[in-house]
Amino acid sequence: MIPESLLTRIQTVYPKHAAVIEAGLQVRRFVTLRVNRIKLSSEAFAEILMQRKVSFERIAYDRDAFLLRDVREDAVMQMPEYADGALYMQSLSSMLPPLFLAPQAGENILDMTAAPGSKTTQLYALSLGKALITACERDAGRFERLKYNLEKQGATRVNALRTDALQLSDFLRFDKILLDAPCTGTGTIEEGSRVRFSEEYLAKCVKLQKKLIEKALRLLKGGGSLVYSTCSILPEENGEVLRHAEKLGGKIVSVTAPADVPQLPAMDGSICVCPNERYEGFFLAKLTK
Repeated sequence: MIPESLLTRIQTVYPKHAAVIEAGLQVRRFVTLRVNRIKLSSEAFAEILMQRKVSFERIAYDRDAFLLRDVREDAVMQMPEYADGALYMQSLSSMLPPLFLAPQAGENILDMTAAPGSKTTQLYALSLGKALITACERDAGRFERLKYNLEKQGATRVNALRTDALQLSDFLRFDKILLDAPCTGTGTIEEGSRVRFSEEYLAKCVKLQKKLIEKALRLLKGGGSLVYSTCSILPEENGEVLRHAEKLGGKIVSVTAPADVPQLPAMDGSICVCPNERYEGFFLAKLTK
């Protein structure tokens, strides 16, 4: 059930798209997953699925991504490949930020709010384990989950720190930074999910997001890349935070969504994904300084 206050806000912000958004937040999404190329090739996994007669779809813009049509999460969790860390269940929207950050061997990369490790392990896999990744998580329980997923996925060279990224020394510098910011999660609502939303919670999230992007710009090398993302469709957490970053010297690097990704109106150069049965609602932007 979508809270009435959120429905009203969606109708105000997206008057021409409100019905589509509401429908997209009330469906049950397909199971999507990412093959961990450190442990298994996507071609080999496709062969495995065909042998098991599992209906699947490859995602054109991401060779590691699969959509499974007729199975749910529990069936994936019973696959031996999942137990071995060769698979990671992850939404297609969540896979976008690491793709746009495009980690390369030898780059010094920071994941500022890393737990549970979805994007951290994806960054590691995309670089074939050759990027130098630092992953921060301040919450003790979530940090343990991060460490578990790093180990299971074979991301052995990630420097996992149980710390608030805001406490990192300003003398540090990174080639690339991923800031997948804590948010209201308004894009992740789906059939049967519990929804937490209030104006107070939104204001708290925005305050933290602005602090984090300020810190990210201080830690980013000149000419480096920063990807900012949220699983929210609300402009306060997205465009407003970007405008704050611009005032501090951040420069928007225009990005274009892959052809199949459904979109909502967003700040020029950024991507706001419209929720549907394939995608969570999501926001992504790239900056440099």
